[in-house]
Amino acid sequence: MAADQDNSVSTFISSLAFNIVVAAAILVVFCVLRPRFKRVYAPRTYAVSKEKRSPPIGAGVLAWVTAVLRLREDKIIERVGLDTYMFLRYMRSMFVIFTVLSFLSLVTILPVNILGDVGATKMARLTIANVSPDSKRLWVHIVFFMVFVGWVMRNIFLELKVYSRLRVWWLTHPSHAAKVGASTIMVSTLPQSLADSDDRIRSTFDVFPGGVRQVVANRDCSELQDIVDERDALAAKLEGLLTAHAAKCEKARKKADAKGREYKAPKRPQLRESRIPFKGPKLDAFEFLATKIGELNQQIAERSQDPGSFERKASAFVLFRKQIAAHMARQVVLDYRPFSMNMVSLDINPDDVIWGNLNLNPYDRRVRSYISLAVTIGLVIAWSLLTAALTALVSVENLKKLPGLEKMTDNPFLGLFTGIIPAAVLAAVMALLPIILRLLLRLEGTPRKSEIDLRLLHRFFFFQVWNVYLITIFTTSILSIGTSAFKDPSTIINLIPEKVPESATPILTYILLLAFTGAAKEILQVVRLLMRYIMPLLFAKTPRKICSAETPAEFDWGTTIPTHSLIFLMGFSYSFIAPLVNCFAAVYFGLFYLVYRYQFLYVYNDANWATGGLSFPKSIKQTMVGVYIAEVYMLLMMVAKLLKVAKDHSVNADVILRVVFPALILLLTIFAHRYINDAYMPIINYLPVRAAAEIERNPKLATMFPDVSSSNSTDLDGGSAGRAASQEERARQLVYATYESLVPRTVIDFVLRKMPHLLHPRRADASPASEPGSAFGDEEKQKQKQKAPAIAIQDSGSVPMPVAHHYDAAGAELVPPGKRVSGNTDILSINSQARPPAGAVYPPATAGSDPPGLADADAPSVHSLSSATGLRQRQQGAAARSAAAEADRTRRYSMVDTGPLATAGSNELAEAFSNPALRAKAATTLWAPLDNFGLCRALHADVRRWGAGTVSVTSDGTWIDDKGHVRADVEFDPDSATPPPPPPPDAE
Repeated sequence: MAADQDNSVSTFISSLAFNIVVAAAILVVFCVLRPRFKRVYAPRTYAVSKEKRSPPIGAGVLAWVTAVLRLREDKIIERVGLDTYMFLRYMRSMFVIFTVLSFLSLVTILPVNILGDVGATKMARLTIANVSPDSKRLWVHIVFFMVFVGWVMRNIFLELKVYSRLRVWWLTHPSHAAKVGASTIMVSTLPQSLADSDDRIRSTFDVFPGGVRQVVANRDCSELQDIVDERDALAAKLEGLLTAHAAKCEKARKKADAKGREYKAPKRPQLRESRIPFKGPKLDAFEFLATKIGELNQQIAERSQDPGSFERKASAFVLFRKQIAAHMARQVVLDYRPFSMNMVSLDINPDDVIWGNLNLNPYDRRVRSYISLAVTIGLVIAWSLLTAALTALVSVENLKKLPGLEKMTDNPFLGLFTGIIPAAVLAAVMALLPIILRLLLRLEGTPRKSEIDLRLLHRFFFFQVWNVYLITIFTTSILSIGTSAFKDPSTIINLIPEKVPESATPILTYILLLAFTGAAKEILQVVRLLMRYIMPLLFAKTPRKICSAETPAEFDWGTTIPTHSLIFLMGFSYSFIAPLVNCFAAVYFGLFYLVYRYQFLYVYNDANWATGGLSFPKSIKQTMVGVYIAEVYMLLMMVAKLLKVAKDHSVNADVILRVVFPALILLLTIFAHRYINDAYMPIINYLPVRAAAEIERNPKLATMFPDVSSSNSTDLDGGSAGRAASQEERARQLVYATYESLVPRTVIDFVLRKMPHLLHPRRADASPASEPGSAFGDEEKQKQKQKAPAIAIQDSGSVPMPVAHHYDAAGAELVPPGKRVSGNTDILSINSQARPPAGAVYPPATAGSDPPGLADADAPSVHSLSSATGLRQRQQGAAARSAAAEADRTRRYSMVDTGPLATAGSNELAEAFSNPALRAKAATTLWAPLDNFGLCRALHADVRRWGAGTVSVTSDGTWIDDKGHVRADVEFDPDSATPPPPPPPDAE
């Protein structure tokens, strides 16, 4: 037993030292690299839409810490959206909970454990295993646990109260509600009688308030999609050949000039028309590919002339005139036949739709879901055996059983091995799981990518609870208890309170690995660094691939949130068993909260994920799982100690009450959970009718930051929300919304009375882009000079909500009112962007149709702006409007920054919600560089001629440097480039 304890202490100390050293080294590397690699560590300062950009950070070692911590909560919502804001609130709440939990447990439970009379040594002395079953000191653990379960439940209630108000605000905010997608539903499994007629669909849904504005039926475009995919693949191949040939020409010309020889053009690449190797004559690759692309473009043009000729499928988009109608249609029973129209989705973004899953037979979908469930259960069993085998393999005792290792002696390196290797192996194995689970969810027929991630939140969480927590962590304890109980079942009473606390060491090492090393790796972004500066040298050879390698990273919601929920489960379930776990859980959530604030404000671009915070209720449900498991632990622990006392002594009332109180806590938690489901879940998912009615009566309410701290959380007209609140009142509401779930309001009021300056903070985002000490590389400084002027800051009382979950039907161009779009001049990139249909006439502009923040760009704000600032804004007004008139180069980093508004025409909406194959235009823009001597200019002209007017080549935004490497301006949008006119027939 002593040897085991020594090994446990050695494992813990080795793991702690190793993780701290590694984390410190990674953090130092990050602080050194951050100012020098802006495209990796600060892409949100340039690669997102202007209103969401964060100001640059100085070159100071810890300047990034102060920059992210001083930002106000409402500014976080404005820049990164409600999903991210609620996630950050969750991480902050967990940090505060475990910080307080650590302090109180270290001064209450830990001394009780240390002074226990069981005689345990080393790590076991710090756990509840050192307290005898008949000791009255166990009441300290029970009271402590009851208090903190109550505090966690209070936190859950108040956070749900805040979220329910913010959710309504997000749904009704003009930046969201004005989008057509907010009032649109996607209906699958339509009966044949409805699927064949738009009029029947319209008449069915016209019963809802405001009626139906438009119906867009989904059509079978599989053959056309195959042509588009082939065209895009050939275009990508031709881009690569053009880029490589330009680099070869550059190198050959320089080599010829250096040696004084006559330049000889490099040999052009050749390929065979047949897909069978070595069959058919060799052809010039440029001519063949350009001609083939032109032919495919012609086929696309011919097939897409009449969208009505494509077969209608059993799914459609229903566009309502009112947002509340879409939410009502989502909640009611639409048909009297089984499984008919039972697949309805809200807040539709065509780029988020999995088009191949829209037309599945409802019974086929059911069979797929059953198969997916069976495969998932099989994965659970297989992963359990695999993880248990891997974990057992790297244990010291099992290694000694291998041939040649029988004489292996214990030493500090073995402690390091057993503390690090199991967790690292487990992390590597678990990395494969999300890929498989996503594939299964897609095969089930899930209609949207965002829905796959939301479903993955739960599936991956329960997978981790079983395989990481119950199997891996408890492998030793379960085997010990099971083996001994098989020999003598009566010993299980003594083994549960002894063996379960021994699992505290594996939990500590796992939390340590993720807290220090995990947080450090998250902020270092090693993969992004390789993608930015190493991968282009190996794989990203074309300008388009170079830009793709520099696309801002996206947060993996489906797998990251379950991991944090698992850490809460581990920490809280062992909060009273081994108090030391609380300290490291607090470190974990504190480090990740700081890291994520920086990542979301400066690195991650989650414009493709905008669900209005729907991941937060799932986090709450996972938190409840952690609370339940902790309560079951407490109950089983007290029952085991009761049985042990009953075996050795007589049972008294004190021992019985120690079982009654944990059981009572569990019962009260079940009632509280049911209240949460009944009270909050219905108002979280859908827009309440009362809220929609009040917003319709007073639209100004939707633009004001809600008073989430109001005692009546659903009263939009109550408090200061119904009148023009002062700046101080808004600041006070914001403080309440931020901290009231963690500390009582009386404490907040006391602090505000003592420090009134907190209600008038300095603007955290007012620092100019040219802040002294802001040192980036020369390349970055050059880019800073080319930035467009900033748009005027809006009134802090009207917070613009970033909404990206809608489709930009008009593409990147702003078409003047009444202008007719020509069909033969429309240029489309390889990644086919949506363009207005040929012949479409746009309606005249109406009031309110200007992009937000641009209509009054030359008007100074009346809040907190000096006269010099106002003058500067007026001087920049013309430039701002000019910049807004051209395509936003950063829109390619997201699905959409602006979607069709209520003023959009029917043609525009029909194309926006049509199948991607129908949106693909019969034209292709290739993006390839020219050599510095202009040797490839004639080749580009030939490609345009071979493409029969449907292929254009632009070299803008690209160049070849002195070393012969292709470079590209990542802020340049090749789709907005004006193609040169085709050469005359005698150009050669």
